[in-house]
Formats: sequence, structure tokens, C-alpha cells
Amino acid sequence: MKIELMMFLIGGGALVAGVVVGMLLRQQISKSRHAAARRDAAQIVEDGRKEAEAIRKEAVLQAKDTVLQAKAEWEAELRELRREIQGQEKRLQQREENLDRKTTQLETRMEELEKRDRNLQQRQVQLQQGEQELEGRRAEQARLLEQISGMSREEAKQQLIRAMESEARHDAAKSIKQIEDEARESADKKAKEILALAIQRYAGDFVAEKTVSVVPLPADEMKGRIIGREGRNIRAIEAATGIDLIIDDTPEAVIISGFNPVRREVARLSLERLIQDGRIHPSRIEEVVKKAEEEVEQAIREAGEQATFDVGVHGIHPEIIKLLGRLRYRTSYGQNVLQHSIEVAFLCGIMASELGMNVKQAKRAGLLHDIGKAVDHEIEGSHAVIGADLARKYGESPKIVHALAAHHEDEKPETVLAILTQAADALSGARPGARREMLETYVKRLQDLERIGTSFPGCNSCYAIQAGREIRVMVSSDDVSDAQSLILAKDIAKKIESEMTYPGQIKVNVIRETRAVEYAR
Repeated sequence: MKIELMMFLIGGGALVAGVVVGMLLRQQISKSRHAAARRDAAQIVEDGRKEAEAIRKEAVLQAKDTVLQAKAEWEAELRELRREIQGQEKRLQQREENLDRKTTQLETRMEELEKRDRNLQQRQVQLQQGEQELEGRRAEQARLLEQISGMSREEAKQQLIRAMESEARHDAAKSIKQIEDEARESADKKAKEILALAIQRYAGDFVAEKTVSVVPLPADEMKGRIIGREGRNIRAIEAATGIDLIIDDTPEAVIISGFNPVRREVARLSLERLIQDGRIHPSRIEEVVKKAEEEVEQAIREAGEQATFDVGVHGIHPEIIKLLGRLRYRTSYGQNVLQHSIEVAFLCGIMASELGMNVKQAKRAGLLHDIGKAVDHEIEGSHAVIGADLARKYGESPKIVHALAAHHEDEKPETVLAILTQAADALSGARPGARREMLETYVKRLQDLERIGTSFPGCNSCYAIQAGREIRVMVSSDDVSDAQSLILAKDIAKKIESEMTYPGQIKVNVIRETRAVEYAR
């Protein structure tokens, strides 16, 4: 037991000694570490200080370099600015010298001008004196002439003017008469053209269409069905056809209005079929309009082909045939344009035959002369120019193209074919009954013709005859001579051309009659 106790005590003492020794070693190690940490911290601080000093020195050097560089740039700019200022000073000095020279020159010129002005004033005084002397001499000579002739100056002047005017008019009338006589006797071609212009007896059928179409209704209740709920049916019809529908108080009728005659025909056919069918709703409207468009296109092709067959012209491009067919639904002054084109083709052929020209070519030009009217509401420009462009596009000959472009003077006529087309177009439009005309316009034109005819001196009366195609002016034989009557007819025709608008041509007849009456007793 003692031994164990001693062993325990020895073990406990050793343990305590170990603990104490450990603590001492730990304190020694801690002190060593603290010393090393202090040394490391001091070294880091020293290194930081040295690095900061180096950075400071480098920054100072960079700042000095920047200052030196900026100073050098500023000095260079200053030198450049000084050079520019010196150059400007030199230029200003040169300008001052030039201004001084110009000032000197101006002063010299002013002195010269003043001298010239003084000389001119002296000459003007001399001229005034000379004019006064000359005027005095003229007055003296005029007084002597008046004493010798027994007439005043104004009377002599008027008598001289009347004599010269009468002589000049008489000579001019003689020359005009002689030229016209020579033309009638020698110009066979002119005679044939005048003969061709007399072919006004041709009168083919024509169809007069209006710019609006009227569709009859079986009853007024149908108007409500056409309009539809909240207007959906009428909007569908207008959207599908591009034509306006006018539904007003007109009993049992609907008006279709539009500038495009083909669309107006499609709308008319569609509306008639919808009314007959009774089923009017948007889907049915689209179906019926589509079928109507196909039928109208077929009718257009057939009308164009029939026109070419009737005239006897073949080999025309299919697109031009379609344009001809569209003219079936186009009117001009109430005259159907397709029928008008057929008339012009026949007239061109007749006149070409009289003149010994190519009849087929003349008919072709006459038939195609108004094809521009088929699309003139879609393309800007004159229908003659549009038609010529279309004919050129689809392979027509240059002669045909020129005849189409020149038939309304959009181009100067350079061929006989172009002149024939013009003449035939005028004949067809001027044919009595071809074009519709309001009564007021017709009466006013006759009144204007008679007013113009009696507005010239020496005209006693004027009568418009042949539906305004001819006027007869009665003149006094004492006031107007035979030679003056020729000039009077031309003056009246020119005044009619400048003041009036009319289809075709107007013939002016000046009639002078001399009656010698004596009695045998």
C-alpha cells in the first residue's frame, strides 16, 4: 500500500512537473512567435514605406514630364498662332494696299465721269436748242403745207391712213383669192381630202350609256334587305364591287354610281341577280360578284373580238382586244366609245380608199384611236398619249402609234394616216345625233354664232343653220366689197375659233348682193 501510494505521489509529481515544463515551453514559444511577428511587421512597414517613396518619386517624375510636354505643346501652338497672326497681318496689309489703289482708281474715274457729265449737259443744251429750231422749222413747213393743200394735219393723216388701209386690204384680198384659186386647180390631193371630209352621211348604230345605272326593285321592302342589318350587306356589295350604291326615296329603284364603267356593270349584274335570288348576305354577295366579274370579262373579250371582226382588222394583240371590249362600257358626251371607234374605222377606210392608201392600215388606226379611254381613269395623262403607249407596248407599227398620239394634236401630225384619223374622229363626233347635248347649250351656241356674225361692221344680219354647222352672214354691198368679203369671212371664222367650243367644224358664208333697179316709163 505504501509502495502504491509512493508510486502515486511520484507519478503525480512527474505529472505536475510535466505540466509546468509545458507551460514554460509554451510561454517561450509564444514569446519567440511574438518577436518574429514584430520583426515581420516592422519589415512590412519598412517595405511599404520604401514602395510608397518609390511611387511618390515616380509620380513626381511623371508630373514633371506631363508639365514639360504640355509646356512644349503650348509653345508650339503659340508659335503656330503667331505665324497665323503674322500671315493675317500681311494679308490685311495687302488688302489695305489694294483698297488704296482701288480708291485712287475710283477717284480718277469719278473725275472722268464728272467731266463726261459736264460734256453731256453741254451737248444736251445744244440738242435742246437744235430741237427747238427744228420744231420751229417743222411747224413752219406744216403751216405752209396746210395753206397749199387746204387741209389740216389730222385730216391729211386720216386720209392717208384710209387710203393705205384700203389699198392694203384690196391687195391682200386679191392675193388670197389668187392663192385659193391656184390651190383648187392644182392640188389634187387637197381636193381628195375635201371630198373625204364630205363623207358625213355614214350613220351607224350606237349605244348611249349613262354614268349611273338604275336597278329596278320588285318592291320598296327590298331596300331594307339590300342594306342589311346595320348596313352589312350594302357595305359588302360596295367593298366587293368598288361602286357606290345610292338608296334614296326613289320608289322601287337603286342607283349605282361610279366612274369605272366596267365595275358599274359588274355591280348592276350582281345586284339584279341578288334581287332575283332573294338570298342577300355577305358570303352570297362575294360569290355572285365573282361570277358577274367572270361574265363581264367574257363579254368584254367577245365585244372586242366582234369589233375587230366587223371592221375586218386581224392580228391584234389579245390585251388590245380586251381594251377595245372595255370601251363598250365607256361613253363620251353620251356617245358609246366602242361604236364611235367602229365608225371612225369605217370612215378612215372609206377616205383611205378614195386617196389610194392602205385601207387595212387606216381601219386599224381608226379602230384603235381611242383605246386610251379604256384606262384613262386609272392612268394620268391624255387618252391619246396613253393609247399610243399601249399600242407601242403591244407591238403596233410606228405609223399606227403616231396616228393614235396625234389624233388630238398631242403630237404634230406628220403622216396622212394621222390626218385621216383626225378627220374621221371629227366626222363621227359631229354626226347629227351622235352626241347628246342639252337644249340650253345648243340654243346658246346658236345665239353666240349669230352674235359673232353681226359683230363686224357692214354685217346686216346673220343666220345659224344646219344645227349650228353653218352660218350665213348678209353684208351691205355699199360697205363691203367682194374682196373685203373674203377677209370678213376669215375674220369671223377666227373669232369663232377663239371664243367658242364646238364639235366638228362650222362653215362661214358671207353673202354680198348688188341689185340694180331701174324703171322703164
